[in-house]
Amino acid sequence: MSREKYNPIDDIPDLSGKVILVTGGNSGLGKETIVALAKHKPNKIYLAARNVSKAQAAVKDIEKRIPGAPISILEFDLSSLHSVMEAARRVISESQRLDILMCNGGIVALPMAQSKDGYEIQFATNHLGHALLIKLLLPLLLKTAQQYSDARVIILASPAAGFVPKEGIQFDTLRTTQDLGFGGKPQRYGQSKLANILYADELSRRYPQLRCASINPGIAKTELYTEQGWLMRVFIVVTTWLRGKCMVSPEEGAYNQLWAATTPKKNIPLNGALYDPVGQLAKPIKNTDNDDLRERLWAWTEKQLDSFTL
Repeated sequence: MSREKYNPIDDIPDLSGKVILVTGGNSGLGKETIVALAKHKPNKIYLAARNVSKAQAAVKDIEKRIPGAPISILEFDLSSLHSVMEAARRVISESQRLDILMCNGGIVALPMAQSKDGYEIQFATNHLGHALLIKLLLPLLLKTAQQYSDARVIILASPAAGFVPKEGIQFDTLRTTQDLGFGGKPQRYGQSKLANILYADELSRRYPQLRCASINPGIAKTELYTEQGWLMRVFIVVTTWLRGKCMVSPEEGAYNQLWAATTPKKNIPLNGALYDPVGQLAKPIKNTDNDDLRERLWAWTEKQLDSFTL
């Protein structure tokens, strides 16, 4: 459906009893997602963020808009696997269910750097951190799916997934700063977004009892966009324009992930697929249907995360 036809107030059902976790919830699409979900009476929403002061400011603003919103700040850094592990441990200790895991947080086009664990920083943050969070919370998600017939994992992607190294994902250099020369910034970002799409697909194949999706929000005027240099902003605009999309507000930018997280299961045409706004199966992006690459990514990811257990 079009953005004009989607109405979160009417289209999001009652969420009574549900527990939700949104990464990157202190600003932009994550914050607007929490605002929209909080209006429908969930039991708890974890606002996951690295910066506690920004998270507290976000909660204060949300509570002004929705008095009594059941928000709990979950502090952790997606680029640190130990930090992700500790956050997952807290969620499991506090919650008997997890209905929606919204992997919204991420970074765009940072200078070359490595994470605390030694991985290329964008891949570490956008893919590995979320993959570990999913892995550690998987038993809780599966328990919820069994008891309540529905649990969902939503991962934010991007059309930039089509602008990647020639291998699709350059596994051999992921434990470096990954100097890709001219165009390296968007390629490193695109590589991480390709991983998001492939991982959501493989997750749905291995755990069909979950509803999984990767989501293209389109271009929303959030900090992730406005803080980029002019060249990266042009790149984002062009890759999105080529898919027939235009810039929208953060509130509208959240519509697609809200749809994926809350629409009745019968409305989801293909589990694990990539969706354009709102709820439309996306046009194919190069490498997203590469079975060998998808399976290699899963195996590589499992190996990297093997030592992180609760």
